[in-house]
Amino acid sequence: MSLVKINIGPVHPSTHGLLRLVVTLDGDTIVNVEPHVGFLHRGVEKLAENRMYMQIPPFIEKCDYVAKMAMDEAYVATVEAAMGIEPNERAQYERVILLELQRIASHLLWLGAMLNDLGHFFSVFMWTFADRDKVLKLLEEATGQRMFYVNMRLGGLRQEFPKDFEYHALDVLTYLEKRINEYESFIENSSLFKERMYKVGVLSRDDAINLGVSGPVLRASGVNFDVRKDKPYYVYKKLNFKPIVLYNGDNFSRYKVRILEIKESIRLIREAFKQMPDGNATGMPIKLINPAPKNKVVRVSREGPRGEIMFYLVADEQRPYRLAMRTPAFINLAALNHIARGNKFANLFPIIGSLDLVMADVDK
Repeated sequence: MSLVKINIGPVHPSTHGLLRLVVTLDGDTIVNVEPHVGFLHRGVEKLAENRMYMQIPPFIEKCDYVAKMAMDEAYVATVEAAMGIEPNERAQYERVILLELQRIASHLLWLGAMLNDLGHFFSVFMWTFADRDKVLKLLEEATGQRMFYVNMRLGGLRQEFPKDFEYHALDVLTYLEKRINEYESFIENSSLFKERMYKVGVLSRDDAINLGVSGPVLRASGVNFDVRKDKPYYVYKKLNFKPIVLYNGDNFSRYKVRILEIKESIRLIREAFKQMPDGNATGMPIKLINPAPKNKVVRVSREGPRGEIMFYLVADEQRPYRLAMRTPAFINLAALNHIARGNKFANLFPIIGSLDLVMADVDK
């Protein structure tokens, strides 16, 4: 057996950021994949120890810049838990709507980028970007910002939804529902797509559990775990949320889980708008925040687009004594070697794409 080592990255269009891989090949078959990370390390956890609680969200959002609303909310919810603050019902509904819009935008970006990695779907890449832009405009309308929102406040949001926001959102959701069905029909009838996705990069149920992956990667392997269902927060119990679970554990299942999650998010947002009570969702002004109980320890989990986001906080009065983050992209990347071994080298990039990595979230 003659083994060859190939270096990929750290600057490579299909590693989705600054990721270096050292791949060992036997002919055209992958024997080992060794990820080298840290090129984007900024020490966010340490930075948090030297800043007041509500000075930290701008740093947190940039960890997962594709799903910054999810990161922002998870952190603010952790501070709320430390301070004993509970958002009112309207604020909970509005947060859920924003989180599900962010999930749709994240999955649309992933869909275009992953298909572009296959080499023959650049048109879909452009389509998904155009459709994602409609969602980003909704988030801009709701928050005042297009890229980094910093919209969460203790007990609610920075500002109420605009007057016509529901009408605009439902209009976009109707359009997206039709588009997702068109994507499915177009993509899944492609012989190239089938060749690179079906029964490629299989991750078994037991291995998914043992490796600690989460989110769509976990549920595509038949594990019915979703924080929104198993550790429900806000009003997800009232929305009759149903996790999307498939059982083959291959690239196609990871693709399909996210497609179906977009449809489920559309349903959740519509249901949330119908049930949302009157009131005001505006949270506390930053300057009026009371000190947190010293040495209080809290742990909060949320279901982000890439998987479980977990924050561990040891509170001090004005700033975190210790803030630790367990984010999904790092854990899912750790499973790459196990998933890729035995596959053809040409299938490495669809496998990476199916994990939906954001390297800033890996390195932090």
